[in-house]
This record gives sequence, C-alpha cells and structure tokens, in this order.
Amino acid sequence: MNFQGRAASALFACALSLGLTVGMPANGSAATAVQNINITASTGKFTPGVIIVHAGQPVALHLTSSAGVHGIESSDFGIPMTMITPGSDKTVTFTPEKVGTYVIHCAIICGPDHANMKFVVKVEA
Repeated sequence: MNFQGRAASALFACALSLGLTVGMPANGSAATAVQNINITASTGKFTPGVIIVHAGQPVALHLTSSAGVHGIESSDFGIPMTMITPGSDKTVTFTPEKVGTYVIHCAIICGPDHANMKFVVKVEA
C-alpha cells in the first residue's frame, strides 16, 4: 500500500474511533455535510412541526423533551424506537432517499393530545 492509501486508512480508522461518519459521494468530492436539526417534544407537539431535508443528505435529529416522555420511530427512515425524556438529549441519524412528505407521530402515549402529536418531514431533491 502506498503512502496515500495508508494515510486514507489511518484517517478512516481515526474517524471511526471518534464515532464520525465518513462518506464519499459518487463524484469523489468531499463528504456531504450532515444537516443538524433540533426538535423539542412537549405536551402535545413537536417543535418545529415541519422540517425540510434533502434526498441523499445525512440528517441528525437532536431530540429533547421540555415536558413528558415521548418517542419517535420511522420505518421510512430506518429510525428505531427512540424514547425522549426531559433532561436527556437523544440524537438519531438517517439519510432520506426518496422525495416526498412523511409524518412521524409520537410513539409513546403521552397524554390527551397524543393522537395529534406529530411532525412532518419534507424531503426535497
């Protein structure tokens, strides 16, 4: 292996040990930046209620609760059941592949407004 190959392997190993995601788009340019979005769960709602993301761009949802225990999961995005509790921040990551509008409902019964508790993910090209 030449010097460039060893350097790339070492960089990849360091990134993995730090928990970073390393990716290279097909055109060989630098890795696509992660879109970071903060979402707060509270009594009966998620804020913001609508988020816009882009197909093929990694997304990190930083979740917190200001009141109550809530949860999300999405088979559309491969998000496993994730509980959101006050005082505990959670991060889930996904890369949307298909353009469209998706609804993520609260996955844990959380009170009288639970049935209407959701946020919308709009995936654009």
